[in-house]
Amino acid sequence: MPKLLALTGSPSAHSRTAVVVEHALRHLELAHTASPAGTRFRIDRLAVRDLPAADLLAARRGEPEIRRALEAVAAADGLIIATPVYKASYTGLLKAFLDLLPQDGLAGKTVLPLATGGSLAHVLTIDYALRPVLSALGARHVSAGRFVLDSSVERGAGPDRLRPEAELDLYQAVDEFADALHAYAPPAEAPHTETPYHRAPLAVPAP
Repeated sequence: MPKLLALTGSPSAHSRTAVVVEHALRHLELAHTASPAGTRFRIDRLAVRDLPAADLLAARRGEPEIRRALEAVAAADGLIIATPVYKASYTGLLKAFLDLLPQDGLAGKTVLPLATGGSLAHVLTIDYALRPVLSALGARHVSAGRFVLDSSVERGAGPDRLRPEAELDLYQAVDEFADALHAYAPPAEAPHTETPYHRAPLAVPAP
């Protein structure tokens, strides 16, 4: 069962970025578990804003919540990394977390970058700001990301929705991400009948 981590870098508790991520995850679960070769995903969520700010900014990798967040990244086969665009770049909150990862912190992983913003002037943020960082961290494959306009997220009395054209575009990106995740996934291991192997705990570098 592939492990996925949805990592959001918005400082807002009710962000449009989170709405986009939830739509992506729902499509991933519904479309790809219902297919003839359906695969169930184990999905975890990590909002960087929920981590202790002092530990995050001081790069205290050994503190419990920071350590668990880094272990979640290390354990994931694929990541959805989403951010609003501020000042033509991804958020400082997301940067602070990515800076905690080791140099090869995304090695062997498939990544789908997503961004939201108020203007199409920021549409290249993924390719010119976020993608180079993900590649520098050793990601095996960075899928074609998507930029979603804030105006495409409709909020009202009911559940938050995406406008149909934005939703379809997002779903295409998720499908491409799922295909890449399967293509790069390691072959399933045969069940062991001997003494179970116990994985060593993640070694977290000192600040």
